[in-house]
Amino acid sequence: MKGEMPQLGGSAMGDVVLDDTCLFAHRNGEQIRFTRSERALLLVLSRNPHRLMQRSQLLDAIAPTQADASDRNVDFLVNRLRTKLGDNARSPRFIATQYGEGYVWIATKLPPVVPRPDPAPISRLLAIAPVVPSHDKRLADRASAVTTHMRAMIAGRLGAGETVTLLGRDDEAATQASRYVLKVSFQDNGERLDCTATLREGPSRRIIRAFRLEFGSAAMAGLVPEVERASIGIIEALQRNLAEASEGLGTPEDQPYEIRQRKASSLLSASNPNWLEKGLQLRDARTQDPGSADIALQWCLHLFARLVLTNPFIGIGRDERDEIESEIEATVLDCLPLIHTNPLLMLTAAKLLYFIDRGHLELAEDLAGRAFDRMADSAAALPVLGQLRQARGDFAAAVAFFDRGLDMADPDSAFELHMRVLKNIALLAAGDREALQVPAEFSYESPHSPPDLSVMVTALITPAGQQLPKSVTDVLIAAGHEGVRNAIEYTYMTSVRQLTSLQARANIMQGLIGHLTKLHGKTVVTPFVRIGTGLLAA
Repeated sequence: MKGEMPQLGGSAMGDVVLDDTCLFAHRNGEQIRFTRSERALLLVLSRNPHRLMQRSQLLDAIAPTQADASDRNVDFLVNRLRTKLGDNARSPRFIATQYGEGYVWIATKLPPVVPRPDPAPISRLLAIAPVVPSHDKRLADRASAVTTHMRAMIAGRLGAGETVTLLGRDDEAATQASRYVLKVSFQDNGERLDCTATLREGPSRRIIRAFRLEFGSAAMAGLVPEVERASIGIIEALQRNLAEASEGLGTPEDQPYEIRQRKASSLLSASNPNWLEKGLQLRDARTQDPGSADIALQWCLHLFARLVLTNPFIGIGRDERDEIESEIEATVLDCLPLIHTNPLLMLTAAKLLYFIDRGHLELAEDLAGRAFDRMADSAAALPVLGQLRQARGDFAAAVAFFDRGLDMADPDSAFELHMRVLKNIALLAAGDREALQVPAEFSYESPHSPPDLSVMVTALITPAGQQLPKSVTDVLIAAGHEGVRNAIEYTYMTSVRQLTSLQARANIMQGLIGHLTKLHGKTVVTPFVRIGTGLLAA
């Protein structure tokens, strides 16, 4: 049932806010209620965190609520609690099993999360803002002449594709839509005109360069050479900072930043097969340079590619998946102190921490937000930001990010396909079937996607009551019971488990499960997928 978040005390644990009385909990506005026995068990577990609770102790806690309670009742109640909390016995976040002994409450309280506002689209490269005392009109006129000439110099050297705007005194709000802001302050000291220029990143406010302009004469003719010298320095600082924002992941350093940004978008795309092919090369590189965070994160992208680009009908064993994800987690966490000044690597870390779904959502949001502040409107950041908003249940914001990515994508590129798939999954999660009208001319059959993955995306997007294309149905039938069972698990692990809302998970999986159970029966849906989506009766 839906309800407003109560104004009572509570403890945030992962994506669940647990009422202090354990009478109910909330996840993304959805209320979870507990029976008397569940509440009694939840109270004793949550009030004894990280302590082994023997079955006999738990039995004592529920005995007043059940006259004939037994060890089997304890196990049954624990399974019910796991289902309601969205927990998983194999990868627990709340209740861990100590086999032969009892259970341990492993969830920890989280500090309140202050959501970051969605960044506004960037509409210009540079905004130049003169800063002059309001009472000095003569100085304001000279400042306008200086900054106008500076703008013309910078715009002429950067090229027609980059927007350089001169702001007025009251245009402070307009700086938020600028990738960089150059504030030029003026002060008239009689015989000398003091002038300082400060170049900052727009969203992050980080100072890139600050320097004085040395004017030997107050006449305009004397200002021009110094303005031109300063403009060249500003252009060099801009180009250097743009290049630094796209460093890493093996991008060539001698290419223009526009090309490097496009490559960064492709390198972070879920469908990029290059990471699979570079496995041996990256393994050797890590041996030769074990301290390189860049190479370590490239290795993690190779591991990530092994998980997402595997044939979904063959799948990957849970133990192998857990081992790979544990290596990704450990490697990324080790790299964090080394990448705090590199936005592309921070974005890579955010993507990987989000994907493995091990309680690092808040950390991933912080990394992605700070990376975006440095990268401004780079397309590479948009899919990660959209997925993080989607994980929190803000589907409108997620779709907005994906739409921005589609606007920036090259036609028929791997990045465009990636963004389109992500957008459709977000619409599915939101339950917005009306908006999910795939254009007739668009096909998920693409040279950028393995054929089996294209089949799975088509089956995922097509409503359960709508007939699949015959070519897709033929593949699904040929895959057999075990193949489609693997494919359902693959879809859940790669695209669904990261969402905090049980209903959103169910919305994504309903169509796919409907198609595949119709072909192969209900037993193709494994228990952990049923529990993780709430589709227990599917």
